[in-house]
Amino acid sequence: MRFLSTLILLMLLSTISSAATITTTQELVQAMQKKYAKSWYKTATFVQKTTNIDKDGNRKVETWYEAMSVPGSLRIDFTPTKDGNGILFTDSQIYVFKNGKVDSNRPFVHPLLVLGFDIYRMPESEAIEKLKGLKFDLSIFREDTWQDRPVYVVGAKAGDAHSAQFWIDKKNLYFVRMIRPAGKDSTQETQFNKYVKLGGGWMSPEVVFLVDNKVVTIEEYFDLHANVNLPDKLFDPQSFATVHWKE
Repeated sequence: MRFLSTLILLMLLSTISSAATITTTQELVQAMQKKYAKSWYKTATFVQKTTNIDKDGNRKVETWYEAMSVPGSLRIDFTPTKDGNGILFTDSQIYVFKNGKVDSNRPFVHPLLVLGFDIYRMPESEAIEKLKGLKFDLSIFREDTWQDRPVYVVGAKAGDAHSAQFWIDKKNLYFVRMIRPAGKDSTQETQFNKYVKLGGGWMSPEVVFLVDNKVVTIEEYFDLHANVNLPDKLFDPQSFATVHWKE
């Protein structure tokens, strides 16, 4: 009788383990949303130290103020903020501002906004469509290791360091790495590092950008706040010069 009970328990555990196995991109998106859809922050603000490194190793440091509304909107104010210079990503568009006015505007889906934040607060079907639109081959799915942690990789087979691909931490189900081609023989890579918990979700306070394995930009985030009360007009292109969250 004891043997039978043990056998049934083992079968039950096996079934549970099998049900939790993620083997496709759709299952991965479902798991990410199931884990965080009810807890991930709706808004966030932070101060960003941006270090750009040129080909000679010279560094230029700037301070940016950023605010986001998830899903879909990210506002960047360059300092000094009174000059009215910055960038706004909203409604799948990018707006560049100079002196408080729109200098340029075009359709744009920000891949890092989608992968790092929006994916937790948008319908599954919309998330899948946006990932497809960003040219990730969602049919290619595998497991790997990144910075000594197990990850899921979507878009590239093992050994492929050129095709468009994104990497998701297996345990915490947050985005850690993206690689995209930047021409025939060139690649761009983005890393989300040093994650900290924030407002029922996570944020990476260090973002590193590389071109052909050489670091070109480092972003460091400070003064992180989640679920901040932000006015809707903060993300309205027509109100960029008149509505601010940080002076």
